[in-house]
Amino acid sequence: MLNTRRNSCRGSISGNSGPATHCRYEVSTSARRRSLSEGPARRRGSSCAYSVFGPPSDDYASSLKQTIFTITIRFMLAVDLWISKKLGVCACEGSSWGGIRPLVRLVEISGHGIPWFIGTLYSLLRGETIAEKEIMLNLAFALLLDLLLVRVVKRFVRRRVPPQTRSDIFSSFFVERYSFPSGHASRAAMCARFILVQLADTTAMRVLVLGWAVAVSLSRLLLARHYVTDVGFGLAMGYCQYSVVERLWVTRDLLLDLLLTLLGQLAGIITYITELYIR
Repeated sequence: MLNTRRNSCRGSISGNSGPATHCRYEVSTSARRRSLSEGPARRRGSSCAYSVFGPPSDDYASSLKQTIFTITIRFMLAVDLWISKKLGVCACEGSSWGGIRPLVRLVEISGHGIPWFIGTLYSLLRGETIAEKEIMLNLAFALLLDLLLVRVVKRFVRRRVPPQTRSDIFSSFFVERYSFPSGHASRAAMCARFILVQLADTTAMRVLVLGWAVAVSLSRLLLARHYVTDVGFGLAMGYCQYSVVERLWVTRDLLLDLLLTLLGQLAGIITYITELYIR
């Protein structure tokens, strides 16, 4: 039969029109049969592929979003680490700016909590007017609030200090294990805003206070005590803390009421204990 088809095709080439027409008919018929027989299989294969590689589900979309978020956070942390390393030019005496390290350390100490607490308590006890004592009392409350909030956030985040941090004789007693947020930056921002609102009355004093806050925050980066994000978050945190202090401002009348209440409770406790001993 195969020879017959070949002869018919040869006949079509030699010029006989009848066998050529018959050859084309058989070829078209066989091709049509093959397409009909393979069509359902192809359709089944395509439907199976669609069922396996169908449209993305909600879980896939959420995992993709989480992946993008994770990559973004890691990229930002890498940039933060790189910038912090570049700014740590006073980390030790052998650094590029190691010659000004004592001056930077002095600026750092000016933003520490111990000098601020000592100065505030001294001003509170030596204040001449009630208004001055009221301001110093609220400043002490603001310092306590800042110390408490910074300690809570540090314990919650638990971000380690930069590895290039070098402990000095003074800082070895006060440098903590965790760096986020920067307590110096938070305290500098809070105290600067407090002084600008309550005490600063000249432009020169305002410029001096703002320059001091910036210098204290920058000293933490130059000495490689913190990362850039630690200092930035600390500044924002300290700025917002003054708003809390302003809302909870302790006035003279409120302080007297609190003292009278405490004295009354203390007198009641003493009276109760005395009666127990008498009986």
